[in-house]
Amino acid sequence: MPRPANKKDLLSQSKRNFDSLMDFIDTLSLEEQSKDFTLGTLNRNIRDVLMHLHHWHLLMLEWYAKGMKGEKPDMPAKNYSWKDTPALNRWIQEHYSQTKLQDAIKNLKHSYQEVQRIIERHTDEELFEKKKYFWTGSTSLGAYLVSASSSHYEWALKLIRKAKKA
Repeated sequence: MPRPANKKDLLSQSKRNFDSLMDFIDTLSLEEQSKDFTLGTLNRNIRDVLMHLHHWHLLMLEWYAKGMKGEKPDMPAKNYSWKDTPALNRWIQEHYSQTKLQDAIKNLKHSYQEVQRIIERHTDEELFEKKKYFWTGSTSLGAYLVSASSSHYEWALKLIRKAKKA
């Protein structure tokens, strides 16, 4: 599926991929939903994957809030550079390791709605014009939103499907 290049496609693809992810999880029994994946992946189970998505939503929301106030947000997070993303992802997994699956689902659904609201409030130009906002650097707000939403949900669904086949 091509990467969204306008607001309509971003909203549509984000919703479609999110719904596909949640629908797939809903097809699994509670035992399957809670079962750990085989060794070899950072995210050890569905809860880990959902909290990973949720935390990246929170990061996106923080970048947006600070950036739109004229501040330069810590990207991807305070004390982490983009090169440190694997370490950040390990921190996320450890930080949420005691979260219950139902809480992970609730948290993710809430942060998903918040990200969708950001997309909804902007025009195509505001979303996809490169360098429109100083805090997005040489890219566009939409590029960050695609990464935090539609493409991330697609990654999560692939990971969970693969883990459930193993």
